[in-house]
Amino acid sequence: MLYSILTLQLLFPVIGLSALAPRICNGGSSPYTYKTEYFDVPVDHFAFTNDDMFRMRYLINDSYWKPNEGAPIFFYTGNEGDIESFAANTGFLWESAPEFHALIVFAEHRYYGHSMPYGNKSLSEPKYSGYLTAEQTLADYVYLLTNLTTSARDLRTDIFVNGKKNVNKRTKRIPIISFGGSYGGMLSAWFRMKYPGLVTGALASSAPIWQFPGLNDCHTFARIVTSAFEIEEKSCPHNVRKLWTAIDELGNSKEGLEWMSTNWKLCNALKNKTDVDNMKAWISSATINVAMVNYPYPANFLGDLPGHPVRAFCKHLDEPMEGKDLLTATFKGLNAWFNHSGSAKCFNLSSEFGTSDLGLDAWNYQSCTEMVMPICMDGKQDFFEPAPWDLGAYVNDCKKTLKMSTRPYSIPKLFGGKNLETASNIIFSNGLLDPWAGGGVLKNVSESTVAVLLPSAAHHLDLRASNNLDPPTVTMARKFYKKIFRKWIADFHKQ
Repeated sequence: MLYSILTLQLLFPVIGLSALAPRICNGGSSPYTYKTEYFDVPVDHFAFTNDDMFRMRYLINDSYWKPNEGAPIFFYTGNEGDIESFAANTGFLWESAPEFHALIVFAEHRYYGHSMPYGNKSLSEPKYSGYLTAEQTLADYVYLLTNLTTSARDLRTDIFVNGKKNVNKRTKRIPIISFGGSYGGMLSAWFRMKYPGLVTGALASSAPIWQFPGLNDCHTFARIVTSAFEIEEKSCPHNVRKLWTAIDELGNSKEGLEWMSTNWKLCNALKNKTDVDNMKAWISSATINVAMVNYPYPANFLGDLPGHPVRAFCKHLDEPMEGKDLLTATFKGLNAWFNHSGSAKCFNLSSEFGTSDLGLDAWNYQSCTEMVMPICMDGKQDFFEPAPWDLGAYVNDCKKTLKMSTRPYSIPKLFGGKNLETASNIIFSNGLLDPWAGGGVLKNVSESTVAVLLPSAAHHLDLRASNNLDPPTVTMARKFYKKIFRKWIADFHKQ
């Protein structure tokens, strides 16, 4: 069985999915201003048999940029969703850009958002979907940046001072710092590793580059989720662990199904065991997503959530419970997540919480081809139902469902696995409340490839806009990042 829990967005976990002409936009609810542009890039960067091109979307803001002063490009490596959502949720980049007089660019990942190589057919069959890889995506970013930097150099070399042409040769090259969170953080790190001649340095937030077969214990993810709940209330994980049996017992009778449907205010009544299993999977996915975005202030990144959403849930499960009492308390906890605004009339189990704007079809494809990231549960050291990792079954399900081959070891081979000795100028940051931290780089690799640990932070909290409720460690980390950026830029210009 291909567990739905394994195909959850990494996301920055994200959010998502116009006009072809450039337009000024503030990203809907986004407080940031940018221009939307499109750029033609090859569908296949590596073979010589396909000359197809597609329009890749990117967002750009040059209002702070001072290219003649050697200012950098801040480049966000788009990940698995609509790029406008990432732009709206990466406030640290926007807040830092004026200080560095940086050009801001957010590039959209192929096969997500509006960057579809073959339009509606892009994911319809292997001959169209086969170009959805991390390697092709990084090559897209190279193609875009090469064009942007070439254009910028052309603009910068013809500078007129007091009416006379002045060619500034010293600053012809432009430092580029890549930013990314979650899968985008993985891409940011790999971008620097693979193209060090183009990318000056990388900030990789919550980037589980070691969450691959043979590199990590598959149990770690679920244990961190459970730990996030236990930190808020010791009884909470024990109650969640008992929840699955309580649901199954009620689900064995027509009366029990009716009771759950009514008391949980489900949009569609439970009718059979399949519905019950789907409800349990929905709850499991919800606990994972909320653990990821367990921010100290209200946020709408994966839905309209209160501050400290895990705490909001666990306060209803703060003592041992059984049976219907446990289910009633769980409903109250879930209501704090799914109906924080109080506007929902019922729970819709057919839509996964926090994924309305995620490119799930494309991510499921990537999860089956090269982004094979083992996650397993034992129900003892975590609060989930037991779900062992079975690579053979996973590969077979992918073959049956998508008719594609799975290469579970391709990413570690392509990007070095745990052998990062030759990597440089990368910051790996991880919030220790984040389930994906278990697959992250948690120790310094060298003087220039460093790990930053954030004890009270969830999934790429450090990339979000500053907030008075941010943990002090996050505020300090952002200052540290900017100090490192200055060093990278200074070293770049010395060369």
